[in-house]
Amino acid sequence: MARRAAAIIGSGPAGYTAALYLARAGVRPLVLGGFASGGQLMLTSDVENFPGYPRGISGPDLMADLRAQAERFGAVVEDVDVDKLSLKGGVGEGFSLETALGDTHEADAVIIATGAEARWLGAANEAGFKGRGVSTCAT
Repeated sequence: MARRAAAIIGSGPAGYTAALYLARAGVRPLVLGGFASGGQLMLTSDVENFPGYPRGISGPDLMADLRAQAERFGAVVEDVDVDKLSLKGGVGEGFSLETALGDTHEADAVIIATGAEARWLGAANEAGFKGRGVSTCAT
């Protein structure tokens, strides 16, 4: 296992933005985006207030664009949950990240960009209409 300069936990807009800037700086960060990659915006049908999209964009399309841009500059993305984050020894000795698949990664720095999770009502047929009229606000 190669030690990386930086790892990012989370794959929403904050995680991919961090990955983009680190990758552009030549760091090649590892993004551990979770099994539900893309964050809350994956459940958002219309994003009308994100810079660069004057006509709006769907949440899933926006997240695909952010991921592709980060990967274009060298970010490595894995769609897996992080189960454990540990400090390796003392301050300055880096971190160990254990994934839900049993893999272990090491990094000098870790950015935690896990965002939030929507709180659903539990109404009848709610799940069937997610992204089709029933959505959450990720603002």
